Amino acid sequence: MITRRAALLASAAIPFAATALPRSAVAQQPSTLRIAMTLADIPATDGAPDQGTEGIRFMGYTLYDPLVAWDLSSATAPAKLVPGLATKWYQDPADSTKWIFELRQGVKFHDGSDFNADAVIFTLERALNDKSPAFDRLGRGVLIASLWPLVGYRKIDDYKVEMQTKGIDTLMPLLLNRVPIASPANFEKVGRDWQAYRKSPSGTGPWKMKAWTPRERAELERNTDYWNKDRIPRSERMVLLPIPDVSTRTAALLSGRVDWIEAPAPDSLDKLRAGGCKIETNAIPHMWPYTLNLLPGQATADIRVRKAMNLAIDRDSMVKLLGGLAAPAVGCVPSDHPWFGTPSFKIRYDPAEARKLMAEAGYGPQKRLKIKVAISTSGSGQMYPLIMNEFIQQQFAEIGIDMEFQVMDWNALLNTMRQGAKSPEGSQLGAINVSWNTMDPHNAFMRFVDSQLVPPKGSNWGYINDPEFDKLCAEARTTADPAALDKVLAKINTRMVDEAVFVWVVHDVWPNAISAKVKGYVHPKSWYVDFSPVTVG
Repeated sequence: MITRRAALLASAAIPFAATALPRSAVAQQPSTLRIAMTLADIPATDGAPDQGTEGIRFMGYTLYDPLVAWDLSSATAPAKLVPGLATKWYQDPADSTKWIFELRQGVKFHDGSDFNADAVIFTLERALNDKSPAFDRLGRGVLIASLWPLVGYRKIDDYKVEMQTKGIDTLMPLLLNRVPIASPANFEKVGRDWQAYRKSPSGTGPWKMKAWTPRERAELERNTDYWNKDRIPRSERMVLLPIPDVSTRTAALLSGRVDWIEAPAPDSLDKLRAGGCKIETNAIPHMWPYTLNLLPGQATADIRVRKAMNLAIDRDSMVKLLGGLAAPAVGCVPSDHPWFGTPSFKIRYDPAEARKLMAEAGYGPQKRLKIKVAISTSGSGQMYPLIMNEFIQQQFAEIGIDMEFQVMDWNALLNTMRQGAKSPEGSQLGAINVSWNTMDPHNAFMRFVDSQLVPPKGSNWGYINDPEFDKLCAEARTTADPAALDKVLAKINTRMVDEAVFVWVVHDVWPNAISAKVKGYVHPKSWYVDFSPVTVG
């Protein structure tokens, strides 16, 4: 059991130690933005950033560009997909299973080589062709979730490529926002070694790697030759520091050792504001659930148990515990979202009904349900996992569920997720607590419920196998009209809630505490952020 003392969020709980974050490591330099991340390590720098969406935020969209990018310039409108290294994409009029991507010309990698169709093919080969010199098993583990629909690809000319899906798939291009394009010339330069590539990375992004030390820091410098002149960074450097402990992050900001922290301690907000810091939040496409093991023989294969778990949680009290830095979740998306639908199962706090359902499933005072759940200590979108899980642990206990935690760091939890519930480790778990982004149809729904997207292809960790879900996912992929697609997605969310395939808890608002010296920051309705306009006064 995680004690309250171990999960204490007060900023004074763990004093900021110079030994943990040397002053020399983060000394203020001219035009240097210093950020404390929730991660325990620097994400992979080689164009296949690990550690989830936070890895893409800090080591994907900084050093690299994808073919299809996000417009992160607005704090009021939802982020939308726009051309990145591809200027346009369209289905082949002669064969709708084929997509043509026209590529941006005049773009250079940080190593000076040209971006072209060869670089796109090289990136695809890295994940999809185990006979290629570029093949990388670690990179495949990260990238395959976005490239799994592809059954073929080819270079048409220097600035045009073709990608083919198994059937008609109108959503495939959306997935490419999570596929940074790496430099084949740099791969050759470092001896065709991805570990060596990590030490000397080369992308086309607005930032270049200056220096980095695993688990300590990464220093990026602006790319003055960036192809999008409007997004050349205004700061000269950006220093990224992995500080997974919330108290240490908060103390670092209060002491002036960093300019920006992710996820400040909820009970430190007044102190931070009094010190002149800004607390930036926004509604982002996110959910913080338990992903359940639905394999036969598991207690969570019983819908009565799953519904009871959903009814056992007082989400409003959870939000209060977090200082308002969350919103209650009753599905994959908020209830006012076009994709929410009309579930008949109303998720709410109803412990009496939860106990009734547990009794119907055969559990009671003499037969309590014991369940093990894998959780992390911190990480991308995980919010405040220790205190949140302890809160739910206590509420589950009130309806006859004894929840035990298997605690690990964020990257280890992601690796557990990618192995699936049928793996030796996964088979011991009733659930995993992984937060998810819901930015597009695939990431919001289909990767969880499509039976063909079990690990490693997708995030169907619990092996949901339901013909109706498969039918709806297939319909979504062949629906091009946005309004019609909204209706299909609403049916998927409706069925997910009615079947209680997850235990939904809250949506994040991605709180950042920022020094008053920081200017130009836009908090988009996204998991990502554009660091280019940010300056430190």
